[in-house]
Amino acid sequence: QVQLVESGGGLVQPGGSLTLSCAASGFSFSYTSKFMNWYRQAPGKEREFVARISIPAGVPRYAEPVKGRFTIARDNAKNTVYLQMNNMKPEDTAVYYCHAKDRLIQGMESWGKGTLVTVSS
Repeated sequence: QVQLVESGGGLVQPGGSLTLSCAASGFSFSYTSKFMNWYRQAPGKEREFVARISIPAGVPRYAEPVKGRFTIARDNAKNTVYLQMNNMKPEDTAVYYCHAKDRLIQGMESWGKGTLVTVSS
């Protein structure tokens, strides 16, 4: 059973940095083909795509609002995906969700429960 557990959320000032982690269990990064994604949902808004990285190759992709500020990375040995967020803005305030989507089996995907990030002075 796939489980995704996010951590690292919290309160940060505008211009600050924060790193989120997503620890995955139930599958191995080294022996699977997936997209590991970060999504976010701000209050009163729909959930939106933030970034993704392919497993195991590690090819990243970013949404336009976070390009140049956020970096997604993975550690195949630790089965963990990270989202490094720099130069944060108040509009980055949201619950951030980790998402795993299998690249070979349609419909096979899992979500974490999310971690709250608040950017405020």
